[in-house]
Amino acid sequence: MRILLAEPRGFCAGVERAIEIVETALGRHGAPIYVHHDIVHNRQVVQSFRERGVVFVEEIRNVPPGAVLIFSAHGVAQAVRTEADGRRLLAIDATCPLVTKVHREATRFHAQGYEILLIGHRGHPEVVGTMGQLPAGAVHLIETEEDARAVRVRAPGRVAYLTQTTLNIDDVAGIIAVLRGRFPDLAGPTRDDICYATNNRQAAVKELSREADLVLVLGSPSSSNSNRLREVAQECGRRAMLIEGPEDLAPDAFDGVQTVAITAGASTPEVLVQRVVDHLRRRFGATVETRKVVDEKMHFPLPPEMQATGR
Repeated sequence: MRILLAEPRGFCAGVERAIEIVETALGRHGAPIYVHHDIVHNRQVVQSFRERGVVFVEEIRNVPPGAVLIFSAHGVAQAVRTEADGRRLLAIDATCPLVTKVHREATRFHAQGYEILLIGHRGHPEVVGTMGQLPAGAVHLIETEEDARAVRVRAPGRVAYLTQTTLNIDDVAGIIAVLRGRFPDLAGPTRDDICYATNNRQAAVKELSREADLVLVLGSPSSSNSNRLREVAQECGRRAMLIEGPEDLAPDAFDGVQTVAITAGASTPEVLVQRVVDHLRRRFGATVETRKVVDEKMHFPLPPEMQATGR
């Protein structure tokens, strides 16, 4: 058996930044500290922090007044920030800067009188946070091309679109094409909202799928970008599985498989990838080849308050 390891894979700069913020807060303030929602969508990362005294909450009312609260990498609605202020919490923002960019675009378009169409998945924390930047009714959620054909707006000449950062690039392109067909004056972001890491990891999957009989994506079932990687591989005509570790692999998963491509979602630690690689080496004597498709060097600095002397 041959293993093709996709590069880039795993942690993106936004996830690395969010994790470092929690690490820094633990070192500076000690446990417990509170995080609104999972800091990133990975069960192992969350459990590791939970064991060190990090408390993950969905409701701000569950955070004691005056405590340290970190907003997750997915971003939060303005109402969450207001509630945190009301409880006198020491709030630290770990929102990915690329998500913050979408929030700013939403605010700018709204101020300019645009009706906003947000392409994304209903209920995803990033979508909830983005829609929560503006008053109720100011943003229409578009999940499919059918939604794009059906949406009704007040002024067809004053419409703008934004997207969740972790979507399937090809799906988004199809939805935008429908919207442009309906709204020729459609405005959009100055730069694509799909984040660099999503673009890069999907490009790597497309490249490696040309040679692979099976594509394994390491990631959480709740991770949007991990699910999209599995979908991209399937759209390339390959069998693909989203797994969290070797324990998710059925005994017959590799019947007839000669070449396995392995990648990982942007919130997946490398240790999980290596566990799967080691498993395949032991079981099949697999050889490993790394395939670099994109050279990724992005880095996001910590918030200014986390960079102070004594960090």
